[in-house]
Amino acid sequence: MDDVEVSALAINVTIPEPLRWRDTRRDEEFELQTLNVRLLPDGSLAAKAYGRPVAGGRGGYVSFAVPERPELVALVSAAADEAGRRWSNHT
Repeated sequence: MDDVEVSALAINVTIPEPLRWRDTRRDEEFELQTLNVRLLPDGSLAAKAYGRPVAGGRGGYVSFAVPERPELVALVSAAADEAGRRWSNHT
């Protein structure tokens, strides 16, 4: 089908415990535990981090920027590679 337009692909990635970090939003501290990685139409990747309030409870679904740490960049890249393998083998 030539008329199918995919605007973005998204995957969710668990952040390994040693790579997790904390950040604050609206006076509430969060531990960032997952990444949402999107493959944009131009082939670039965009990632946002999500987590749980350190104090407990549900908290809001608030996105955080992903720090430019080499180990996080590598995690995003490896996750995109794995997602590509899985997409190419879909059934």
